[in-house]
Amino acid sequence: MTARPVPAQPAPDQVARGIGLILLSTAAMALADALVKLASSELTVWQIFAVRSAFAAACLLALVRWQGQRMRTHSPGWVVVRSALLVACWLAYYASLTMLTLPVAAVAVYTNPIITTLLCAPALGERVTARQWLGVLVGFAGVAVILRPGTAAFSWAIVLPLMAAVFYSLAMVLTRSKCQRENATALALWLHVAFIATGLGVAALLALVPADPAQAAAHPFLLRVWSAMDAGSWALLALLGILSAGYFLGVARAYQIAPPQIIGTFDYGYLVSAAVWSIVLFAEPPSPSTLAGIGLITVAGVLVAARAGKAGQNRAA
Repeated sequence: MTARPVPAQPAPDQVARGIGLILLSTAAMALADALVKLASSELTVWQIFAVRSAFAAACLLALVRWQGQRMRTHSPGWVVVRSALLVACWLAYYASLTMLTLPVAAVAVYTNPIITTLLCAPALGERVTARQWLGVLVGFAGVAVILRPGTAAFSWAIVLPLMAAVFYSLAMVLTRSKCQRENATALALWLHVAFIATGLGVAALLALVPADPAQAAAHPFLLRVWSAMDAGSWALLALLGILSAGYFLGVARAYQIAPPQIIGTFDYGYLVSAAVWSIVLFAEPPSPSTLAGIGLITVAGVLVAARAGKAGQNRAA
């Protein structure tokens, strides 16, 4: 009689480690996104995708070789879907940076922890408590304070980072539910392969079927084929590749080892870093309404994380 195999038990949560990873990762990406905004007047999003991710992939392959890891994936289909969602997320977000200030775009995209919390109920079977629902409402109030819909300050360009937030949340819930057993380095590497393929593919398409000249002049970041690159451009994209490799590796691992609600909450560290880099690089300090909204969103994050944090600790005990 053959013994029945024992089902693999999920690894215990590592909440503290996950929080540390996400804080370091968001700090790196805030700097990278500020540099992309700075370069958006000279480079195209497609060459940023392709060249930056080529450097990032080289960094990740070197890490794989050094650690002797295997890049075999358990669920290649889900890895592809996750990568496609994150490519769509960054495309929408980078496009918004040409029309919005960095703090405003950052706040809009950082509705993603709220969306992640809401998605956890149907996707992961995790109950959303009354306290977490209150956090969701406070978070949306914070976003409304910053974006001020219905006033002259409102811009429809805000739809882009909001779309990015949805794509990001879907990808992170998928990381937790379908890709938890995957090697984090493999997830980051295949994501950068997707960025390279997207960048080169769209650049080739624009070369074969050029955009209308008027539209290309109005939206050069999206519709130009390729811009000439000097040594400074190559150095910038190399730096972006290093930051991107670290960010996507850290995020993938953080969402694998800790509950998405908790990690999504500490994702808010990005807002602080984005505000700092906006001042340093663009002389764009956050407005009083932006600061008030960030405060409300931070309170929302604490409310959303409180119950989830307790549950995560109980599971890890």
